Amino acid sequence: MLQRLDTDNLKRTTRGYFRRSRRQVALEIAVVAGAFAIMAALYFGSSGNPQAAVRTEPIAVGSIERTVTALAKVQPKTFVDVGTQVSGQLRQVHVEIGDVVEKGQLLAEIDPTVYQTRVLANRAQVENLKAQLAQSKAQLVLDRAREERSQQLLKTNATSKDAAEAANATVRITEGKIAALKAQIDQTTATLRGDEANLGYTKIHAPMAGTVVHQVAYEGQTVNASQSAPVIVRIADLDTMTVWAQVAEADIPRIKAGMDAYFTTLGMPDKKLEAKVMQVLPTPETVNDVVLYNVLIDVPNKERLLMTNMTAQVFFVLGRAKDVPVVPMAALRPAPRGGDDAYVARVQNGDRVETRRVKIGLSSRQLAEVKEGLKLGERVVIGTAEAPAGQKGPNAIRFRGF
Repeated sequence: MLQRLDTDNLKRTTRGYFRRSRRQVALEIAVVAGAFAIMAALYFGSSGNPQAAVRTEPIAVGSIERTVTALAKVQPKTFVDVGTQVSGQLRQVHVEIGDVVEKGQLLAEIDPTVYQTRVLANRAQVENLKAQLAQSKAQLVLDRAREERSQQLLKTNATSKDAAEAANATVRITEGKIAALKAQIDQTTATLRGDEANLGYTKIHAPMAGTVVHQVAYEGQTVNASQSAPVIVRIADLDTMTVWAQVAEADIPRIKAGMDAYFTTLGMPDKKLEAKVMQVLPTPETVNDVVLYNVLIDVPNKERLLMTNMTAQVFFVLGRAKDVPVVPMAALRPAPRGGDDAYVARVQNGDRVETRRVKIGLSSRQLAEVKEGLKLGERVVIGTAEAPAGQKGPNAIRFRGF
């Protein structure tokens, strides 16, 4: 009897267990189905449209600019280092940094004592030689008269032939002295002119109009011009500045004189200064094994916004297109068996996405000009949605390019 009761209890327990297992299985299936429904809603959208999982951008009107960029330094177009051609102590400097000077204005003076002494000595020497020349000319007149009398006496045998020849030789000697004195006078006069020039160089004048932008030597300092011309001040014309841009070897073939360019400075990043390329220097510079060519751009500077050695970023304009249909470059892929301007794009057309061939014009890194294949207002696909591995939930969806 006891054994039978145990068997009945086992059967009832087993039947209950299987009934509970079926309920649990049904509940688990319902949970899984609900999870799939949520994921499908997040991925496809509430309407069930698979196009909700792509990111699109419209074709709109815009402007495109294709440029080559380079770093540059700003320098005055015209400047001169004013130095001295003679040595001596700098007695006085008449200008300071920032002064505006005119051409020919006195800038500085060097002690002229030594050069004044040389000029006075050479002038005295010239006067002495001129006096000797006058004396020799008077002697020549006397010697010629004696020679003439000797020749007349020789004809009447009143004197000897030796005496006549001696008188003739005396004339020739005096004529030689006169020629030598004239040469000495010329030599001393030339030396005098050089000393007078050096005396003039003790006063240093401005060779051009401009602004004093730098001073090297100061009052009381001794300058030595025997080895190199010492610089006292630098004068620059700040009305016109030159931007020295260093362009990489790979970009220099596209840079030509006369092309449009603009630049910004470190202190004025929001102000674009328009200009034109004036010159491309043919000789490059090598910096850290990189070949760089200097491109010069002249810019008016009446407002004095630009200063010496400012850092600038230059944009050389290779092409511009204004108010044209533009498409993001992220939506384009090179077309098979097409030219450089042939691309394909995925276009959203209602509930479908179609692939279309597109012809573009001018392009930059972000945008391209639409020539054929797309119309204003159409939306192009620039990315699709995907969930990163190991991540779930609505925040896990991210977009990638197609």
